[in-house]
Amino acid sequence: MKQEEKKSSEEQSELTEVLTEESKLYQPSKEFVQKANIKSWEHELAKADKDYEGYWGEVAKELEWSKSWDTVHQEKKKNFHNWFVGSRCNIFVNALERHQKTEVKNKIAIIHEQEGGRKKQFTYGELYLEVNKLAGAFKKIGLKKGDRVAVYMPNIPETAMTMLACAKLGVLHSVVYAGYSYMALRDRINGAEAKLLITANGSLRRGKTVKLKETCDQAVAEDCPSIEKMVVVNNVDLDIEMKEGRDVWFEDIMKEETGEGVDTEIMDGNDPLFVLYTSGTTSKPKGVVHDHAGYMVGVYHTLKTVFDLKDDDVYWCTADPGWITGHSYIIYGPLMCGITTVMYEGVPDFPENDFIWDLIERYKVSVLYTAPTLVRLMMKYGDEPVKKHDLSALRILGSVGEPINPEAWRWYYEVVGGGRCPIMDTWWQTETGMFMLTPLPVTPLKAGSCTKPFPGIKASIVDKKGKRVPVGKGGFLVIENAWPAMLTTLWNNPKRYLETYWEKIPNVYTVGDMGYVDKDGYFWIQGRADDVMNIAGHRIGTAEVESALVSHEAVVEAGVIGKPHPIKGECAKAFVILKDGFEQSDELIDALKKQVRGSLGPIAGVDEIAFVKKLPKTRSGKIMRRILKAEELGKPVGDISTLED
Repeated sequence: MKQEEKKSSEEQSELTEVLTEESKLYQPSKEFVQKANIKSWEHELAKADKDYEGYWGEVAKELEWSKSWDTVHQEKKKNFHNWFVGSRCNIFVNALERHQKTEVKNKIAIIHEQEGGRKKQFTYGELYLEVNKLAGAFKKIGLKKGDRVAVYMPNIPETAMTMLACAKLGVLHSVVYAGYSYMALRDRINGAEAKLLITANGSLRRGKTVKLKETCDQAVAEDCPSIEKMVVVNNVDLDIEMKEGRDVWFEDIMKEETGEGVDTEIMDGNDPLFVLYTSGTTSKPKGVVHDHAGYMVGVYHTLKTVFDLKDDDVYWCTADPGWITGHSYIIYGPLMCGITTVMYEGVPDFPENDFIWDLIERYKVSVLYTAPTLVRLMMKYGDEPVKKHDLSALRILGSVGEPINPEAWRWYYEVVGGGRCPIMDTWWQTETGMFMLTPLPVTPLKAGSCTKPFPGIKASIVDKKGKRVPVGKGGFLVIENAWPAMLTTLWNNPKRYLETYWEKIPNVYTVGDMGYVDKDGYFWIQGRADDVMNIAGHRIGTAEVESALVSHEAVVEAGVIGKPHPIKGECAKAFVILKDGFEQSDELIDALKKQVRGSLGPIAGVDEIAFVKKLPKTRSGKIMRRILKAEELGKPVGDISTLED
């Protein structure tokens, strides 16, 4: 083969095949467009494209600043970006403090409901008082600007209060999803060197009590030298052990506070707001860092425009505060926009399979933002549970967490939304902090496409060398410019930050997803380019699951892949090599599944385990998971030139 032909062949092998295509456009109604805050998608895109920094500067003026910025954006050194340079601010001011001077003070900020039926509501005024009281308690405990607080809490108002109190004091919160095991929690506490851990005694899930404090005790007992205090919310009817001198009840530290005399720390705009750990393709979690100024501007503007927010909206994002979706679009975004946000502690199909629709009807939810996994789960129960309820308050739907398949999109649009609610299919990441590819409500939609980049965002599909691929061909999704809510670094690891996001493909931010652009310029996401599985909307690194398996005494090595699942999107299958002296059995399979759940929590469960004699590897010893996956799904294995055997 000639050198030129070989080069062309290698470049083509990087591109993914596009097997399906949707061409039908779903147009917004004339009535919807007339009432929309932004009436022309094209005009908004053009405005941002014409003056990129000016666009974000104008948005930022809608928020409150102690000192304005000198420069909207600055690349302080290659691939390290600052936004609103020279500004002084605090996201707490924009989420709560500024509303105390307006009628928003008397509006419901948070509606909370627990699986067992317990309900709470807080106005913006009440929430402001509670957060100030908690900030005062944190100061007495000894927290100061720059300290870190680990948060291991369910979807309850106290979680929001904790995050906001930390922000007020300039303390960084590091929220850990309260479904992770004690080992995962321990690693994240130690990574952030958290001084305080706040949790609840327990949480309710499908009628069972999850013992959260017990998990925290195990984590801290496993050597978390930085933890000085543990604060515990009495969330469920559950007796727990409290360690004298270390553990304190949330209600006890709150009752001593008045909420007065606690000053808000005015931060440099580029001071860090929080650390959120995300597992990528390795077993060591990455601590993504977001700042005050850029993050608050990006999150505020994207939520306000993408969901066309009105003053009387009741908004429900069904995610969890433990994920970036919860940070940006359950807590910070809705509160900055001054609307009512719903926090539900439980699952959407318990105690009855129509519970989600019942809640929407009762609270007159107007904006529903959920995951394709949940949509597919509800589809399984059919149309009747939906039709039993009056969902006429709904006016906009949203999708997040993974690509939504066209069949589920159409069911969501027609059955849930009655054919009148546009679906905002959003693509973004923990690292991006805000929506990146998304329609606006006036955008003509295609079932399953996240449409185009948000105004001010430049995205493209490229090959490994950064060259744009032809229309209709799959490649690597990249972002070509900076954006306000972007991560600023990885906690204590700037080298990994550069290697992971900026050095894989030259001169662009590499997101790690594959996708393509169709003839109309619409983007379609095909899935991860690496080995991250997307199980029920949760991104799980295969290396973490493999590590958990190998920690069992019977296992010498393991390779894990994600395979399609009708409800969860993907499920995990493990290929396991046993040590000599151990025999495969159903009992061992059960033990290994329990091992993974015990190590990583229930979100990282393995559905299938196969015992093998060897795994496909490169000459350098890396497992070639794509070969395992191709064999499992009956697809071509592709290039095996680097295969050892």
